[in-house]
Amino acid sequence: MFGVQELHTYYGDSHILHGVSLALPQGRAVGLLGRNGMGKTTLIRTLMGYVPARRGKVFADGREVSGAAPEKMARLGIGYVPEGRGVFPNLSVKENLLMSARAGLDGRRDWSYERVLETFPRLKERLSNGGHQLSGGEQQMVAIGRALMTNPRLMILDEATEGLAPLVVAEIWRVIAQIRATGISTLIVDRDYKKVLAHTDSAAVMEKGRLALQAPSAQLLQQPEQLSALLGV
Repeated sequence: MFGVQELHTYYGDSHILHGVSLALPQGRAVGLLGRNGMGKTTLIRTLMGYVPARRGKVFADGREVSGAAPEKMARLGIGYVPEGRGVFPNLSVKENLLMSARAGLDGRRDWSYERVLETFPRLKERLSNGGHQLSGGEQQMVAIGRALMTNPRLMILDEATEGLAPLVVAEIWRVIAQIRATGISTLIVDRDYKKVLAHTDSAAVMEKGRLALQAPSAQLLQQPEQLSALLGV
């Protein structure tokens, strides 16, 4: 459905991605692992169109869309939950959610405002609160709910549970499992590699801007020594 081929991305003179290729098939969950600074977020930002690739291609539905702006990638069906959450602090929870509401590429509206509140009951109690008045966990719920209300075909979660309390972490993984069960493709970045592998079909490990390892998630779980060397766990 979406994918990148031989991507080379730079920040100024710094060569960050070195020929990265990754497929994101329809209805599949893919994990992206790696230590900090290995290029995970740059790969996501290049796919989304925030950072232009110097070389390589980005594909959607078999068509090349390299160089497309982020708003076009969103219209093609990508819901993005960025690292740091990106909740608008001066808007209420309700406004943060409703501003993104739209039908999916196929016209479906499976994820409505009501369904998001059913998925995150805590947000019902915070509808009039501003984004700046929320805890980190509540902000992450808003960020995920906002992305779901675009009725995406692909959900990208960058650092899905970073800095959250254990109870909230468990809630986020529960929702990720629910999203996956609905058939939405997912790309998940998180430091808890065991959780990532438990919630994905396949995964890739990045090292210094390259894909050092790529395999079915169940197979990677059987390679703890390799994962330990690459992830420093």
